[in-house]
Amino acid sequence: MKGYAKRIDSIQEYYFSAKLREVNQLIAEGKPVINLGIGSPDLAPADSVKTALKNAADQSQAHGYQSYQGIPELRTAMAAYYEQAFDVSLNPFQEILPLMGSKEGIMHVSLAFLNPGDEVLIPNPGYPTYRSVTELLECHPMDYNLLENGEPDWEEIESRDLSKVKIMWVNYPHMPTGARGSKEIFSKLIRFAEKHQILLVNDNPYSHILNPNPMSILHVTGGKDVAMELNSLSKTFNIPGWRVGMLCGKAEWISAVLKVKSNMDSGMFLGIQKGAVAALNLPKSWFDELNQQYENRRKLVWQLADSLELSYTKEQSGLFVWCKLPEGKSADELVNFLLYEKNIFITPGHIFGSKGVQHVRISLCMPEFKILEAIKRIKPIKS
Repeated sequence: MKGYAKRIDSIQEYYFSAKLREVNQLIAEGKPVINLGIGSPDLAPADSVKTALKNAADQSQAHGYQSYQGIPELRTAMAAYYEQAFDVSLNPFQEILPLMGSKEGIMHVSLAFLNPGDEVLIPNPGYPTYRSVTELLECHPMDYNLLENGEPDWEEIESRDLSKVKIMWVNYPHMPTGARGSKEIFSKLIRFAEKHQILLVNDNPYSHILNPNPMSILHVTGGKDVAMELNSLSKTFNIPGWRVGMLCGKAEWISAVLKVKSNMDSGMFLGIQKGAVAALNLPKSWFDELNQQYENRRKLVWQLADSLELSYTKEQSGLFVWCKLPEGKSADELVNFLLYEKNIFITPGHIFGSKGVQHVRISLCMPEFKILEAIKRIKPIKS
């Protein structure tokens, strides 16, 4: 054996892949760990969604290979969802590509547009996969810092040589900070992309979670000319393990990404597609009831953060509360203390970039009684 590919020298195993092994080992040893680290919804999907999956599984033709582009019914439902949720009109057969989760879309888009040596703008803090995919493709990540309101630091970005930048990853509502973004920020991003001939890709899986004004960058004037958008059913419809996402954008770009995708999978199981159609057709009351549960949980997580003397803004969206530690305190020390002494797992902010070093992220994906138990365990810290 003549060695591994050099491309893996620059990346590490995904943080949660490694950390959850440790957490699961502690649980296997009998430790009552409360996992407030990851954003995997614990709530069930709607009954109609599960029924659609089961009914499809009973069909003999359901178990064969499916279209690389998804069944027409799914693409039509995705287009109708974008029309209703974001006031964005998309051709379901040319401007939408169903994905096995939006995470795979990050790789597909990168493979379709990047050559080795190209540069990619990545938010700091931001989702670690943007960086790891960029490095796997032997391209160069270029961090751009986010201001307190979640807006890019334009002065910093414009001071750089952007001639080799091909893609700019953006993510609103933002993970991990929960910044909601705005039409004004999207407009600035579009003008920036036009000026520098950069492809914008907005990663939008948290659009409906504790977010009063869901938005798509494709709705903003000029957005379709310079941007694509990833979306996911994982968070919004409680089906993260089903792996259903979508990529939206103009036809020629979707066609380019399809060239990559069609060589990497053999289509999505029909039952999952039918279930996704049912999810996309759920009424507005689904989102209202979902957000009420997350709102109740978030209030408890705020209490948890207060017990730990963490600071945060209440104007956050998404499945997490992003918290700042007091000056002089270490996030890693807090995370390790909570895990090994209190059996509570939260996420250190440094995994999202240098701007996250003094922060931790706490998930809302636990029942209220579990969060209350975590608060009870933490109370003695202050006494």
